[in-house]
Amino acid sequence: MTQAPRVTDVDQDILFRHARTYRTWEDTPVSDELLMQVHDLAKWGPTEANCCPLRIVYVKSAEAKEMLRPLLDKGNVDQTMAAPVTAVFGYDLAFYEKLPELFPHGDPRSWFAGKEEKARYTAIRSANLQAAYYMLAARALGLSCGPMSGFDREGTTAAFFAGKFGGKVEANFLCNLGFGDPSGLYPRGPRLGFAQVAEIL
Repeated sequence: MTQAPRVTDVDQDILFRHARTYRTWEDTPVSDELLMQVHDLAKWGPTEANCCPLRIVYVKSAEAKEMLRPLLDKGNVDQTMAAPVTAVFGYDLAFYEKLPELFPHGDPRSWFAGKEEKARYTAIRSANLQAAYYMLAARALGLSCGPMSGFDREGTTAAFFAGKFGGKVEANFLCNLGFGDPSGLYPRGPRLGFAQVAEIL
């Protein structure tokens, strides 16, 4: 079987080896068009039964930033207020309502409707996958990412997801987006080696 094409070492550096979590930002705006381009690339990543539970609210305007400010832990305020955009990543607990469109094989809605624990676990797992795809797509298109927790999750859910996307979305985590200023980077942290985390049977 022919091996699938590989991206270049430069691409691998952009996506992984040289990519960092940014906390300081250049004063350069991020266009709505670029955010849409990131979505159009990231949306192709796989999820369970193509359920696509990720929902995103972009905090970009001064008014939206002031809504978010009191919901942030103290250590996250300055970096988030300075970022051109903050993506609030959430998961839709009623994602299965879109399954007849997204997975038109059999009766996929019945796999989750009325099964709260299964639906929640699936929503969180697949939305986390999608958020990871999203950050790789953002890096591929020239953006820097600053994912973080350290915020009032319930308050953020109420402030940014109430009444949106069917009203059953919960906030998961935040990701600042923009063009990172490397002067604010910490030294690169170590990672665990293969033998520390994996076993081939």
